[in-house]
Amino acid sequence: MELTPQSSVRDVQLALEELEDPKHRTINEKHGDDFGVNLSKLRALAKALKSNQELADALWATSDTGCRLVALLIAKPRTFSVEQLQAWSKDATTPKVQAWFLNYIVKKTKLLEELRLVLLEQGDPVQLAAGWELTAHQVVKAPELLDLEQLLDTIEAQMLTAPDRLQWAMNTTLAQIGIENEALRPRALAIGESLQVLADYPTSAGCVSPFAPIWITEMVKRKA
Repeated sequence: MELTPQSSVRDVQLALEELEDPKHRTINEKHGDDFGVNLSKLRALAKALKSNQELADALWATSDTGCRLVALLIAKPRTFSVEQLQAWSKDATTPKVQAWFLNYIVKKTKLLEELRLVLLEQGDPVQLAAGWELTAHQVVKAPELLDLEQLLDTIEAQMLTAPDRLQWAMNTTLAQIGIENEALRPRALAIGESLQVLADYPTSAGCVSPFAPIWITEMVKRKA
């Protein structure tokens, strides 16, 4: 089904149904995502719709993951208030939707830091994971806004027992601190070695291990 900027929510739903592939759904479900559309084809649908915040809001309201992924691609990040960002963050619970929400919406707004602080006050580990993903981003983009020593204290005390997604986000923050801050690199490496989080994570040939000491060492070497 061909979509245009005038397409409706129902048109998008029908187009996604046509692209549904059981094999893709099976693979995605293994990663916690409940949709079965090839992402390249989904992106093509969104490209045909062009930017449209009104349609994005309507697609988001369906609660369907495929529709929400399309919504994130056609939304206008700078139109969001911090309250709307927080509301969408609470809805963005599956891994792919959360990742796209953070990358395609939050990181393109001027409200990133405000939302980050809000998310880090939440008791829900999924929302905390989002807050820590934004923290890892700020380690690179705006470290002057952060207390890096305190972040390392928290990671050292909490990362080992954190739920998987939160642990991953904290580990990303640990690695970014080690990569970006030479003075704190020895401590970041020591924390990684001590906790051994993701030390045994299977890594494909040519990819960098997410184990923080390996990740830090390799990226510092590449930057040099």
